[in-house]
Amino acid sequence: MKISINGLHKAFESRIRLGVMSALAVNDELDFNALKEYLDVTDGNLASHLKGLEKEAFIGVEKSFVGRKPNTKYFMTKEGKEAFNDHLKALEKLIRGVAE
Repeated sequence: MKISINGLHKAFESRIRLGVMSALAVNDELDFNALKEYLDVTDGNLASHLKGLEKEAFIGVEKSFVGRKPNTKYFMTKEGKEAFNDHLKALEKLIRGVAE
């Protein structure tokens, strides 16, 4: 029996990137600290994965100030939603293929 791994997006292979996209899929936007808390990762680790997703144009960034403190919010772009949904469909297809 063969199973297909076609359709899985390489950008989501990291558990942290998968976590970021999952968190942003159910929240309109999240700031850096909220994502860090959700995923229980270090600043540097989260920042590098966010940069990777931003480079792919799967997430957008909105910078502002809350009082005197900088605040960076992240949201999923239209391209990100499409790519993430395609990735989830491919995962579901893969799991069904293994289960049959």
